[in-house]
Amino acid sequence: MCGILGLLLHDPSVDAAPDICEGLSLLQHRGQDACGIVTCGPKGRFFQCKANGMVRDVFDEKAISKLIGGMGVGHVRYPTAGSSNHAEAQPFYVNSPYGIVFAHNGNLIDGPSLLQYMDATAHRHINTSSDSELLLNLFANNLQQTGKFRINEDDIFNAIGGLMKQCTGAYACVAMLAGFGIIAFRDPNGIRPVGVASRRSNSGKDYLFASESIVADALGFSEWEDVKPGEAVIITRSGVSRKRVAEHATFAPDIFEFVYFARPDSVLDGISVYRSRMAMGDALAVEVDKVLKQRGITVDVVIPVPDTSRVAALNLAQKLNLPYREGFIKNRYVGRTFIMPGQQMRRKNVRRKLNAMALEFSGKNVLLVDDSIVRGTTSKEIIQMAKDVGAKKVIVASCAPPIRYSNVYGIDMPSRTELVAYGRTTQEIAEAIGADLVVFQTLPDLIASVRQFNPSIPTFDCSVFTGEYVTGGVSEEYLHQLELLRADNVKHKLTANSREDKGEGSVVNGFHDRETMVASSGPINHADDTVGLHNTWNVS
Repeated sequence: MCGILGLLLHDPSVDAAPDICEGLSLLQHRGQDACGIVTCGPKGRFFQCKANGMVRDVFDEKAISKLIGGMGVGHVRYPTAGSSNHAEAQPFYVNSPYGIVFAHNGNLIDGPSLLQYMDATAHRHINTSSDSELLLNLFANNLQQTGKFRINEDDIFNAIGGLMKQCTGAYACVAMLAGFGIIAFRDPNGIRPVGVASRRSNSGKDYLFASESIVADALGFSEWEDVKPGEAVIITRSGVSRKRVAEHATFAPDIFEFVYFARPDSVLDGISVYRSRMAMGDALAVEVDKVLKQRGITVDVVIPVPDTSRVAALNLAQKLNLPYREGFIKNRYVGRTFIMPGQQMRRKNVRRKLNAMALEFSGKNVLLVDDSIVRGTTSKEIIQMAKDVGAKKVIVASCAPPIRYSNVYGIDMPSRTELVAYGRTTQEIAEAIGADLVVFQTLPDLIASVRQFNPSIPTFDCSVFTGEYVTGGVSEEYLHQLELLRADNVKHKLTANSREDKGEGSVVNGFHDRETMVASSGPINHADDTVGLHNTWNVS
């Protein structure tokens, strides 16, 4: 999962970088591995700064001052495949045609055939294992076909429409054409989110693209609208053009955005994430009450697993008339464990991240509420922490159903065999994570909790729960190759971290068969910073 952002200021003499940097910090929850900004200044020149690390670490005052220009694109990335070279950060760039900068959130499922097309037909070199570079080059190649000295909005719409016919998967993208403007588009199923907003300035209107509406709220933008499925939006200083460029497909946004990824103060596709999580808590309370009565178990206190589950846990506690307590105190300077590579690193960071207060656990039957249970690593550690400080019984309630299948649309979940719910009953899951009882939200209740706030959405992508993929084209062979890649990437990510700790430098991605699989939203294999745009990161 990644965060994308595009900004065009009406006054080209005002630099966009400070606002882009602030916007990326508001999307930091979507990616903590790397970040980048590219701006467009006078005469269409691009200025770039990107590196591994958090937004606050990469973009100091000096770095921002070198990003000149009144429009730009930004990106935050969470760990996917590849090495730890800071050149892996997005946005990506190609100089032909016209000079294009590109940022992407999502994942394609037809990478091998697209790689073949790029090589045999388009004759474009793909230097990475990233489907983001594939998308960029598909877009660039389609623009190239116009053969024009200067292109217009219709040419861009046609190029994006052609791209949507060529590729399959989930993608929300923001692009920038040198000296022209910024562009956003979304896959025909609308799986990944992106929206557009405007802000009145002294000279005219500024425009923003972002993954979540919180960016618009914080930067003083209004009139937030989601980019529709299969729609492209082009913004120049002359105006805004919008067009649906893909054939109709089932609108199915990823429900996991509402369960976990999005900030609670965001609104996605007309649905308040906060309100949807309140509704999840209400629905889960009914299920918990039913199961507890069946088992003859009483609960003394409801405690959330910080932070995502707080909203649901509070509503659940109120509905069951149980005391709600903050039993875990969080160290806010440790990243989200779900998006950390490697089981050992996740396990270690759970203890660094949370501290259990014996005052709230000792001698009590505790109901822990979590947003979901993925690998079970975090849940197991948290349950053990609760028992270590004296909890009598630990019951876990999950706002999401059991996750039993791989995500192929941009969430880098582990292989199916690494999912704690894969091939296990609810009782077996409880035993695996050390809980006395586990209660899962039912899928119909989860869907209803979200859909009630926008009934016009016909369905959601729930593939991690059902194994049904809305785009089609996901074969068992594809899933097998994806799982091999992800397992290999975790191994090499850990090796890279280990070698860097010893001062040995970064390691090149060890996945050799690039024809077999393309990774999601990201990395470059041993990219050289002297190729393409000059990177101003850490340059005095």
